[in-house]
Amino acid sequence: MCRGRPRAGRRLISRLVVGLRNPGAKYRGTRHNVGAEAIDRFLLDNALKLKRAPQGIRAEIVDYNFGGGRCVVAMPTTFMNESGQAVQPLVRYFGIDLRDLLVVHDDIDVPFGKLKMQWARGHGGNNGVRSIAGSLKTAEFWRLKMGVGRPPGRMEPVDFVTAPFTKSQRPEVDVTVYRAAEVIERFIADGGEATRQFTGELND
Repeated sequence: MCRGRPRAGRRLISRLVVGLRNPGAKYRGTRHNVGAEAIDRFLLDNALKLKRAPQGIRAEIVDYNFGGGRCVVAMPTTFMNESGQAVQPLVRYFGIDLRDLLVVHDDIDVPFGKLKMQWARGHGGNNGVRSIAGSLKTAEFWRLKMGVGRPPGRMEPVDFVTAPFTKSQRPEVDVTVYRAAEVIERFIADGGEATRQFTGELND
């Protein structure tokens, strides 16, 4: 299955980009929320503002025109582990082809400060991606992985990703967020394959 079923009369949207997060002030600045930071940067750069999604969809969205069609950018209002409860209804409501879905999230296996664009891979321990793949019943969608580094010593991964970046890390995180916003822009304009090459070049 590569396409959600749009509601009758619903126009098709060309792209869907979702930044994963835990909602609330408590989680701002944490490693788990770096995907949402990239969305915030993209929205700021393009003078866009999120609004409540249609009734029954647990997300905030913005729906706008770009050169090749229309795009929805979204952030779930669910917690990370329930991200699929937001993404699957968005895919269905807007009739998204999963080749045009990009999920932006933190990753502890990608080196700190690096970006990795991947198609149809495993969840890599990220429970938000696990939830989305489970709800869609497929792993065939694009992910932009934002490297947050590995937990030190015997620290549990869940404690590491729900903790804030250190003060010394913040400048590099800000650069990574800026680059991730560029990747989002490229994905919306050109799709996944072209964006994968572009992302690799950003890491050089």
